[in-house]
Amino acid sequence: MIDKIRIEKKTKLIADWQTLMRTFVNHKDDASRSTLVKYMEQIFFGLHDFLKKHVGITEEVSLKDLSRNFTNTLISKNPEKKLADVIADLVENIAPHAVNVTSPYFVGHMTSAIPFFMVHLKTIVAALNQNVVKIETSKVVSILEKQVIAKIHRLIYEKDEAFYEKHVQNIQTTLGCFIEDGTLANLTAFWVARNSMLAPKNGFAGIEQEGLQAAYKAYQIEKCVILVSKLGHYCVKKAGGLLGIGNQNIMTINVDANNRMDIDCLKKAIKDIKNSSVNTKIIAIIGIAGTTETGTVDPLPEIGEICAENRIHFHVDAAWGGPTLMSEKYRHLLKGIKLADSVTIDGHKQFYMPMGCGIVVFKDPSIMDVVAYHANYVNRPGSVDLGIKSLAGSREASSIILDGALKIMGSRGYALLIEHGIDTCLRFAEEIEKRPDFQLITRPELNILTYRICPFHIQRRLAEGNPEQICDINKKLNKINRAVQRLQREAGKSFVSRTKLKINQHGKDIVVFRCVIMNPMTNIKILGEILDEQEEIFRGIEGLRIEEFRN
Repeated sequence: MIDKIRIEKKTKLIADWQTLMRTFVNHKDDASRSTLVKYMEQIFFGLHDFLKKHVGITEEVSLKDLSRNFTNTLISKNPEKKLADVIADLVENIAPHAVNVTSPYFVGHMTSAIPFFMVHLKTIVAALNQNVVKIETSKVVSILEKQVIAKIHRLIYEKDEAFYEKHVQNIQTTLGCFIEDGTLANLTAFWVARNSMLAPKNGFAGIEQEGLQAAYKAYQIEKCVILVSKLGHYCVKKAGGLLGIGNQNIMTINVDANNRMDIDCLKKAIKDIKNSSVNTKIIAIIGIAGTTETGTVDPLPEIGEICAENRIHFHVDAAWGGPTLMSEKYRHLLKGIKLADSVTIDGHKQFYMPMGCGIVVFKDPSIMDVVAYHANYVNRPGSVDLGIKSLAGSREASSIILDGALKIMGSRGYALLIEHGIDTCLRFAEEIEKRPDFQLITRPELNILTYRICPFHIQRRLAEGNPEQICDINKKLNKINRAVQRLQREAGKSFVSRTKLKINQHGKDIVVFRCVIMNPMTNIKILGEILDEQEEIFRGIEGLRIEEFRN
C-alpha cells in the first residue's frame, strides 16, 4: 500500500513547461512568496536548530551502511520530490550523517563554525549568480572585487595611500585575484613566478607560448625546482606536476627544532644547486605562515633576504595564518611577510567564510601580465574583465561575502577570533602538560598543537633508552594513538585529527593528535572533556596497553 501511495504521488509531479516556469519565478503573488519564506525558514532555522541540538560530530553510522542508501543511479524522467520535501530530506536525512563542523568539540581540522550572517551573504551571492570572469556578467561586482583585493594587499604590504589610489581600480594593473581555494591560489603564484623567470627573450616567445622544452633550451638549463620546508602543503607537489617541472623537483628543506624551515639548510641547498653540474633554476622559495600540521611560521625575514640576494621569487603560503595580521597582539608572528613577492590566504579558513574562497596577492601590480589570456567573446584585450589574469574561468562572487564580512566584523572582530584561538591553544598546551598520560609534542605558535598519549613512565624510558629501544616503544605508542583517535572519531562526540611527525631525537615518524582551535565556542573546559574522553578510551583498551608495554 505504501509503495502504491508513493507511485501515485510521483505521477502527480510532471515536468511540463508550466511547472518549469514556476521553478524559475515563484514569487508572483503573496501565496507563493509565503511559501518561499517558509522554505527559507526551514533552511535558516531548521538546520540551525538541528546543529545546535546535535552537539556531537556525526551520527554513529558506518560509511559502508550509509552507502547502501545511495545506490540508485537513474535520473527520473519526471520530478521525484517537491522543494519542501527535498529540504526536509536534507535536514532530516543528510545533515545527521554529515560532519557537524560547527560543534565546539570538532577541533581536528581547519574547518569550523562560521558566523551565521555568512549564510545570508552566501544566499545573496547565489541569488545574484554573478560570474566574475567578465564585466558583462558581473559589472559592479568586478569593481567591488578589485577593491577587496586592494584591502587584502594593504593588510599585507602596507603601501602608502597614493599606491592604492593608483591601483585599486586601475584596469592596467592587478594586485591579485580570487580563486576557489589555497591550492589554486598557490598554483597561480607559482605559474606567475615560472613565467616571469622564463620570460620572452632573444627570439624566444616565453614559456607560456613555447613550452618547457623550448624554455630550457633558450635559457640553457636542464631543470627547474621549487624549495619548501618538509612541512609544506601537499598542493606544492601537485604544482610541480601541473607546471611541468615534475613533482620530484619540489625540493624539501629540513626544519629546525621548532618546526620552522632551517635557514642553514636552505642556504646549503641554494649553494648546492648553484654548484651542481646540472644547470638548474629556482622558480620560487616558499615560506609558510602557519604550517598545516603544526601551525608554525617559517623565518620569513631571513627567507625574504635570501630570496632578494639571489633574485628568487619569494612566495608566502599564508592560507592559514594570514588573517593573524589583523591582531595587534599577534601580528608580529608574521614579521617579514611584506618581503614576499606573492602571498596566499584562504577565505574559508580564518576569514571564516563558507567553503570555496582562496586569494593570492602580488607585490608587483604588473607581474600578473605574464598569465594574461584573451578571447574574442570574453576577456578581450583592453577590457576590464578579471578573467584575463586568472587560472579560473567562471566563478562565483565570493568577494561579496568577504567584503560584507570585513564590514560586519572589522579587523578588531577578526582579531578577537584569532586571539581566542591562540590564547586557548596556549592554555590547552598547559593542560596537556599537567596530565601524566599525555605528552605535548609541538607547542602552539598560532592556534595548532600536537600531542600524544605517552604515560609519564614511558616518557622516562624514552629519555633513557637507546635508539633501538626508542624505536620499539614508539611503534607501540603509534598503535595505541591510532586506536584512540579512531575510537574517539567513531564515537562521534568529539574529533581530533592525527598525523605523523618526525621528531629529530628519535629519527622515526610518530603518530600524534593534531588539534586546531578556531571555533570561538571551543573553550578549555571542552578541551578538558576531549582529553578526559581520550583517557577513558585509553583505559578501555587496557589489555592492549598491558600487552604493548609488558616488556
